[in-house]
Amino acid sequence: MVQPDLFVAARTGDFSPFSASALAVECFLVRNAAGSTPLHIAARYGQLSRLPIDLLAPAHLLLRNDAGYTPLHHAAMAGHLDQVPPAVLETSALLTRSNSGYTVFHNAAAHGHLGQLPSALLTSEVLLNRTDLGNTLLHEAAENGTLAALPPNAFSPAHLAVQNISGETVLHVAALNGHLNQIPPALLTADAMLALTNAGDTVFHAAAIAGHLDQIPPALLTRAHLTIASKTGFTAIHAAAETGQLHRIPRENLTAELLLTRNDNGDTPLHAAAYEGHLDQIPLQLLTADALNTRNYENMTVGRLAVERGFNEQLPPKLRANRGAVRQFLERIGASRPPFA
Repeated sequence: MVQPDLFVAARTGDFSPFSASALAVECFLVRNAAGSTPLHIAARYGQLSRLPIDLLAPAHLLLRNDAGYTPLHHAAMAGHLDQVPPAVLETSALLTRSNSGYTVFHNAAAHGHLGQLPSALLTSEVLLNRTDLGNTLLHEAAENGTLAALPPNAFSPAHLAVQNISGETVLHVAALNGHLNQIPPALLTADAMLALTNAGDTVFHAAAIAGHLDQIPPALLTRAHLTIASKTGFTAIHAAAETGQLHRIPRENLTAELLLTRNDNGDTPLHAAAYEGHLDQIPLQLLTADALNTRNYENMTVGRLAVERGFNEQLPPKLRANRGAVRQFLERIGASRPPFA
């Protein structure tokens, strides 16, 4: 029976208190309540190099715990694959899946440690291997910001265009997590950015929603791209107005026509900016009386919405409601004749 302290020793690397018999191979293969062995713990905490070489055999390093993770998975997540004997690092072993469908390759990609694997193993077939959610190694790296650790052959239009089960390409995932800047600019083309998810979102939607429009080439931030509606009628320009990204759009593209684009509720980007307090990102010459009197399908004007939300000071000085009117209005929200009606 293994001493419980062996799990602690596997974490710290201090095996000096143990007798030779207590460090026998079979002692390192005893499981705890989660099905993990001391070998799993040693792999996670970078102590594999302190273990006898006969413990690092493929049969041992591929033992699965209750979640299906092997010591190789733990070494990949923690960046300790460099402590694994090279003979063990072969494709079939690294394609071992956890219960959630993650291979050792996926875990290494997600945590930025693919550089610890021989580059010859990172073939297109491996790079495009999918988890149960349909994520390739590139999707995992795009989510976690570790794209820079991928080999050059990973970055091709075909690889970046692969979709997971939600219809997200690698670019969608990178945009949502702020990592488009890790992808070669030449691959950020209009066609790639206009790929649609199952919900009808483009990469422009994803970047605008997450507040990362600054990572998209400005030349692509056009009316045609920003006004594509998702299946719920949501556009990237509405998302940009909500998240305070209107200042990222080139001034020549930020036109009155663009700001009057309607979604399924009749809201314009002006309504979205007024609601969230981002009207101050819109050039004053575009905030005209007509623009501020634009109504959505619930008969709410942009100006009234700004006052209601407490952003009266973001309106052009000549078009602001006076302080007394604002105070009275806020006391009687819903009156038939608000300051902007």
